[in-house]
Amino acid sequence: MSTLAERIRLARRRGFVGRTDELELFGRTLRTSPPEFSVLHVHGPGGIGKTALLGMFAELATDAGRRTLRLDARSLEPSPPGIQDAVGEPATGQVILLDTYERLAPLDDWLRESFLPALPQDAVVVIAGRNPPTPGWLADPGWQELLRVLSLRNLPPAESRGYLAARGVPAAHQEGVVAFTHGHPLALALVADVLTQAGGLAAFRPEQEPDVVRVLLERFVDQVPSARHRAALEACAHVRVTTEELLADALGGADAPVLFTWLRGLSFIEHGPHGVYPHDLAREVLDADLRWRNPRAYRRLHSAARAATLRRIQGSHGFEQQQALFDFLFIRRNNPVVGPHHPWEALGRAYAEPATDRDLTAILAMVRRHEGTDSTTVASHWYAHQPAAFTAFRGIDDDLIGFEATLSLHEADPAQIGADPAAVAAVDFARRHAPLRPGDRMIHHRFFLSAEAYQSASSATNLFAMTACRHWLTTPSLAWSFLAVADPDYWERLFLDLNFRRCPDAEFTVGGRRYAVFGHDWRAEPASAWYEAMGRRELDPPASEPAGAPPGPPLVVLSEPEFRTAVRRALRDYTRPDALAGNPLLRSRVVVEGPAPSNVDSLRVLLREAAEALRANPRDDKLYRAVHRTYLEPAASQELAAERLGLPFSTYRAHLSAGLQRITAWLWRRELGGAPPTES
Repeated sequence: MSTLAERIRLARRRGFVGRTDELELFGRTLRTSPPEFSVLHVHGPGGIGKTALLGMFAELATDAGRRTLRLDARSLEPSPPGIQDAVGEPATGQVILLDTYERLAPLDDWLRESFLPALPQDAVVVIAGRNPPTPGWLADPGWQELLRVLSLRNLPPAESRGYLAARGVPAAHQEGVVAFTHGHPLALALVADVLTQAGGLAAFRPEQEPDVVRVLLERFVDQVPSARHRAALEACAHVRVTTEELLADALGGADAPVLFTWLRGLSFIEHGPHGVYPHDLAREVLDADLRWRNPRAYRRLHSAARAATLRRIQGSHGFEQQQALFDFLFIRRNNPVVGPHHPWEALGRAYAEPATDRDLTAILAMVRRHEGTDSTTVASHWYAHQPAAFTAFRGIDDDLIGFEATLSLHEADPAQIGADPAAVAAVDFARRHAPLRPGDRMIHHRFFLSAEAYQSASSATNLFAMTACRHWLTTPSLAWSFLAVADPDYWERLFLDLNFRRCPDAEFTVGGRRYAVFGHDWRAEPASAWYEAMGRRELDPPASEPAGAPPGPPLVVLSEPEFRTAVRRALRDYTRPDALAGNPLLRSRVVVEGPAPSNVDSLRVLLREAAEALRANPRDDKLYRAVHRTYLEPAASQELAAERLGLPFSTYRAHLSAGLQRITAWLWRRELGGAPPTES
C-alpha cells in the first residue's frame, strides 16, 4: 500500500454495501468475450447510489486490466466535440463510465446512433442517470441485444442495518434510521454521520437535523421553477396521493393542471391508481424540510389539506369516500400515538363493503376463533337483526380479511339489546350519564376483527378506523358512540388521543373474557370540533412517544418473486376488472406508464400484448393458445381447455406453465426499463 490513494480505495470498498447482483452482472460481462452487453443503463432517483456503484464498477474494471474512464456530465461540454475530447482515442477493451446522463439528454440520439457504435466491439459503456432509457434505445432491434437496463432500488432492511452497523450506529437506533431512510443509500450515509458525530447518544429526529434534510432535498430537487411549484411539491409530500383536483382544492388558483403535469414529470414522483405520490424518502425529506423551514406555512398547508379531505369525506360515497378517509388517516401519521396502530403501507390495499349472507359463515368462524362460542352467538344474533351493521374487509384477492359490526342501538328493541351484555351495559351507561333525546342516535362498534391479527395493527384495523371515522363524521344526530376492545392497554392511549374516554360502567363480560369500552358524546364535542382538535394534535403531538417505532412506508417496487405472483394473479383475473383493481401491478412502473388512461385497462392491454408476443415465433404458438384458452378467453375449466385444444392434460399444463414464464419475463423486462425479450 504505497500511496494514500490505495488506502482511500480500500476504505471506499469497505463502505460499499449491497448491489451484489449488479456487481456480479458487470463483473461477468468483463470476463466474457464478446461482452454480454455493450451498454448498461443504470437509472434511479438522486442519491440512490448510482455514483457509488459506478465507483465499484471502476474498481472491477481496473482489477480486470481494462482501460477505465470515468466521466461526469456535469463537468463535460454538452456537445459532440466535448464528448469526443473527453473520451479521447477509443481503445480495445475500454470501459467508459458516464455519470449524470440526464444532463446529456440533447445528445442522446447522437450518442446512440453515432458515437457509441464507433467504439470497439469489446468496449463496455455504463450510463447512469435519473431517467430510464428513451424510447429510441428500446425500439431499436440492434440495441435490444446490446443494452441492459438496471433500475436501482433502495437497499433492503438487512443491508441497511449492515451498513449502519459498519458505520458504528448502535443497534437500538438502527430501526428508526431504516424507517426514515427506507434504505436510501445517501440518506443512510448522512444520518449515520449525524449519529456518529453525536456519539450515538440520541435517536435520529429528521426535524432536528435540518442540514441532513437540506442535503437530501437538494439532491432530489435540482431546481423548482416557482413558489407555486414548490407549494405543489410540498402538498404532494404532505398528503397520501395527489390529484389535479386536490391541488386545485388545497392551493387554489387556476394553474393546477400545469402544476400537476410538472409533478408527474419529476424523477422521484411515482404514479398510482388514485394519483401521484413521492418516493418514500422524498416525502419524508420534503415534509420535514417545510416543517423546519417555515412552520407557519406548514400549518397552513396542513389545515388546507385537512379541510379539502373533510369536504371529500362529507361530499362523496362508496369507494371515493373510502379513499378520502384513507387520506384523513394518512395525514395523522406524524402523531406518535396514532402511528403504531396503523400500517401506513397497507392504506388503500384493501377495501370495505357491506357484508352479505355469503360472508356470514366466515365471519362467525373468525369470531369463534378469536373470542369463543358465546361471542359467536352474539354476532349471529346481531346479524339476524341488523345485517346492515356488518362491513366486510376484503384484500386484493377479494378474500375476507376481517370485518366490523357497528350496531345502531337506537333502533334495537329491548329484546335485541337484552341478548347482548355489551348493548345492555352501553344503554344503561348512556341512560345514567347523558340520555338520548328524541332523534338522537347511538352506535356501538361491537366487533372489529382481522382474520389473522385479531385487533392488532393490520389492513383490517386500517379499514375499521376508516369505517369508524365515516360514522363519526357523517352520521346525522349522532349522540353516543361506544367501542369495545379486548386489550385496553394496547388501545387506551390511541382512544384518549381521539377524545374517547374509557367507560368502566359500560364494560362487559362474554365467554369469561372482560371487554373494555371507550365512548364519546358527540353532543358535548360535535364532529366539527373533534376534527379541529385532531388537527391540532397532528401538528403538536404529545412530547412523549409510545414504545416501538411506527411501521415504515411501503416499498415503491415489487421484488421479482412478488412480481411473478402478481402477474399470475392478474392473468387469473383478466376477465374481471373489479378484481384487477386490487392487483399490486397497478402501482408498478410497467403499468402506470402503460398505454391506456386507466391503470386497469393498461394492465389488461399489457397482459394481452405479452401473450401475443408468444406468437412471434411459430414454435411458441402452442404456448399462446394454452394461455389464451385459460385466461384471455377462458374455458370453464382447465380440463375443458385442454380438451378444446386437443391436448393431453399434462401436455396442456406444460404449455401453460411455459407460457406463463415467458409472459412474466416479458413484463419483468419492461418493468426494469428494458425492451421486451425477443425470440430467435
